[in-house]
Amino acid sequence: MRAPSEDFREMRDVLLETYAVNDAMNQLLLAHLKPEAWRAQLPGAKPHSGRTIAAIFAHVHNSRLVWLKHNAPHLPCPAPLDPYRCTMKQAAAAHKKSAEQCLRMLADGLSAETDRKVKKFSRGSWTRTWPAGGTMFAYMFSHEAHHRGQILQLAHLLGYRLPAKAWGGIWQWDRLWKEHGFTARPR
Repeated sequence: MRAPSEDFREMRDVLLETYAVNDAMNQLLLAHLKPEAWRAQLPGAKPHSGRTIAAIFAHVHNSRLVWLKHNAPHLPCPAPLDPYRCTMKQAAAAHKKSAEQCLRMLADGLSAETDRKVKKFSRGSWTRTWPAGGTMFAYMFSHEAHHRGQILQLAHLLGYRLPAKAWGGIWQWDRLWKEHGFTARPR
């Protein structure tokens, strides 16, 4: 029988691996998105009446920066993305940097160590603060999954449907784990 601390470490490792491949899912969409879709508006929509795909990717990155600034000010924070000016290449690079820092923040926040630096999770000044832990991970992951769904839907509505390698690839977790270099598969 395993000790409870072993179970805790395994759960922590699984959550960290899941967040690590979370950005691989975002990068997969960016790699297969048609450039014409990046700033396209839905037909009939007023300018700036809804987020473009570029603005959604910028929002995800900029939300990560809010989480980092509020909860892990000791970690270097990448530059924000301008939703009206950033390129797909800039978004991919920015997402990689903010994902790495968020992973560091989560590793500390999910730690059982008494001297950890990340002890709370604030989503911003607009709402209450939670203790760092599993809910912090769940919120961060579900926030990005929600926006991946928006990106896929918007690309489809704009007539720039992503290939199956992209929309299906985000569900190939065994492959994503392997490509990320993890020795254990999702567990």
